[in-house]
Amino acid sequence: MADIETANYHHHNESKSDPTIRHDDYTGDPKVEERENRNVGTLERKLKSRHVQFMALSGAIGTGLFVGSGQVISLAGPLSAFLAYLITALNVYCVVHSLGEMATYLPLPGAVPIYAARYVDEALGFAMSWNYWWQIAIGVPIEVTVSVVIVDYWPNDIPHAALITLFLFTMVILNCFPVRIYGEAEFAFGAVKLTTIVGLILLMFIVTLGGTPNGDRIGFRYWQDPGPMNEYLRPGALGRFLAFWKVFIQATFSYGGSEMVVIASGETENPRRNIPKAIRRVFWRIALFYVLAIFLVTLCVSSTDPRLLHAIQTSAPGAAASPFVIAIQNGGIHILPSIINAVILSSAWSAGNSFFYASTRVMYAAALDGKAPRFLTYEKFGVPYACVAATTLLSLLSYLNVSESGENVFFWFSNLSAVSTLIIWAAICVTYLRFYYGLRHNGIARDSLPYKAPLQPYLAYFALCFCVVVAFFNGFDAFFPGKFSAKTFVPPYIDIPIFFGLFFGYKIVKRTKLVKLGEMDLWSGKAEVDRLEGTWPENNPRNFLERIWFWIA
Repeated sequence: MADIETANYHHHNESKSDPTIRHDDYTGDPKVEERENRNVGTLERKLKSRHVQFMALSGAIGTGLFVGSGQVISLAGPLSAFLAYLITALNVYCVVHSLGEMATYLPLPGAVPIYAARYVDEALGFAMSWNYWWQIAIGVPIEVTVSVVIVDYWPNDIPHAALITLFLFTMVILNCFPVRIYGEAEFAFGAVKLTTIVGLILLMFIVTLGGTPNGDRIGFRYWQDPGPMNEYLRPGALGRFLAFWKVFIQATFSYGGSEMVVIASGETENPRRNIPKAIRRVFWRIALFYVLAIFLVTLCVSSTDPRLLHAIQTSAPGAAASPFVIAIQNGGIHILPSIINAVILSSAWSAGNSFFYASTRVMYAAALDGKAPRFLTYEKFGVPYACVAATTLLSLLSYLNVSESGENVFFWFSNLSAVSTLIIWAAICVTYLRFYYGLRHNGIARDSLPYKAPLQPYLAYFALCFCVVVAFFNGFDAFFPGKFSAKTFVPPYIDIPIFFGLFFGYKIVKRTKLVKLGEMDLWSGKAEVDRLEGTWPENNPRNFLERIWFWIA
């Protein structure tokens, strides 16, 4: 860490750097100390490693895997679905590890937009702050709505407004408690989700080998008939490629939330140990669960399965449209579907809860950095209550689904962020590349960092190109004859002009400029993290069982 400790601290008004200046030289100036800690905030570091890992699982694994995968399989076929999730996992690896290196070096609450403002341009920080907040916060009413639909799997007469109130305000109440309580709740829900996915993977393996009551040994039957790749819009090889590309885009959105671990870095105990640990483990678990689960379920369910197609065409609620449940039903197992539906319900609610937490921290970070109103920095007991109120107000949009006319309005609100995941990931890669070259310019060796991501800067370049290409061709099918409409064209592309409008609007009003490598603020807030680094207790496994537990959590 010697290279970092002797590095210079930069003022906005300084044009040249002095590599001999240390943090300690500024401690006598209150204004400089205030600037030094302006992004640190007053939240508490109460999240343990297990909390952070299971929060990321909750944000990334939900109804997209349990239910949405059915649409992917029916549209593109088994091989296309498998490849789409596999290749997208590589992109997630690049993004998460790029972000993880920055977050381990400088773990701040909701730090993604802060890095963009420091290393690229204040305007990019502003655009990312509001775009990222919307992308995550709109997930709350979406998941609340999905939870209500899932309940309809069981016959009931409960008014939808009552269910929306129940699901939404339990999230609000939980997020009003100190972060440690929130972490324990997410750990419990994540454990249920993890257990279910492992169980489903084992069950799908048993189903394909013929271990169900009907004894039908499936193997690769459905990969041969109706075939590994379906056609979309056009016949032949072109149609198969278009089908693959269509679900390839859907797979990208399914992995959204994988970077949740970094948003919590400002409230994580011993972040320079726990963040890299969580990043490595969470990625492989998410990728493994998605890819392996998709592969096995494609063996068990045909892309032309009548139950699957009927469930999709009729928008069947909850587990009725899950390919996992359909595989179970086809195998003659009658007990599990309702249990799976209960797990899907808990997964949807847990994902919404993770989005609620993450959105408040992103907004809090934006307020600390001056990119949002100052009153949003208000916190008590380590909880940013003003940001909780802001996300709660947005989440009231879920009540639009009580009426049919309101559902149409909600469709447009929720789809404003459809391509936002790709934009945010691309911006993260640009930010990392600036961070990478800023370290080199300022003489800071990456070997001295608490965590050094592998294969950089090539991972960041790959992910940047990947996200830009996918975002550009996101709504390709809208341009085919007979397919163009507001609903097919606007959702895939509307967030792009909104993002650039925020960027250039702020840039023009504030007259910001690209941050020069020599003026890059790589040190504000770092001294506080350095001070705490030696204070965390070291937990070492005392026996074999603890060793297994430490590996899991």
